[in-house]
Amino acid sequence: MLPVYICEDEEKIREIQRAYLEKQIMIEAYDMEIALCSGSPREILEAVKKAPGRGIYFLDVELKGEDMDGFALGQEIRKLDPRGFLVYVTAYGNLAFETFRYHLEALDYIVKESREKMEEGLGKSLLVITQRMQAEHREFFSVKVMDVVKHVPVDEILFFEATPRTHRIALHGMNDWFDFIGSLRELEGQLGSRFLRTHRAYLVNVEQIAELDLKGREIRMKNGERCLFSRNVKGALLERM
Repeated sequence: MLPVYICEDEEKIREIQRAYLEKQIMIEAYDMEIALCSGSPREILEAVKKAPGRGIYFLDVELKGEDMDGFALGQEIRKLDPRGFLVYVTAYGNLAFETFRYHLEALDYIVKESREKMEEGLGKSLLVITQRMQAEHREFFSVKVMDVVKHVPVDEILFFEATPRTHRIALHGMNDWFDFIGSLRELEGQLGSRFLRTHRAYLVNVEQIAELDLKGREIRMKNGERCLFSRNVKGALLERM
């Protein structure tokens, strides 16, 4: 679960941000939680030190009465959490370029021109962060086809099929189909337990199976395509499903 830190010197705005972020996290079922909401940059840094790991940071630029501003705070956070997500929320839109000067790699710069615009920006930031996290954890199958290297998300592959052409394998995907040079035996070892060799001609993504025709020994995939399974793998197939 990603911890969310808010550093904003105006209490009213801080509470608006907290309430909106908590609501969005609950509605969208994001794997996040508000870890700390404070006007003190030192308090934020102490909390990050006590719970090291990747986090999300919504930072004001001007922190009145403090010994560091939001950019200095961002620099200190980067030392503790190099892969964290920094989002600046401020009244001064003309300071956005400063995030580049400080090499902060901020995800976004939200201007507090109105409550509606600020909340819209906060919501978009949570969505982008979630999408990036999902992309980082997604596995891809990469293979050279002619002069092009194709990258297909593993969870979108339905099955591999041995074609009549020697040493050529067809990839059946949710959004793609192509053939390439290879062997099912090599793919079986490469792709691991998510895939099952159901037949001498098929290597199937078990997570994409919709139903089995036990009498006809056919597998129907979630997109309606069909392939075969052998009698001797029936038990293993049923167990995996």
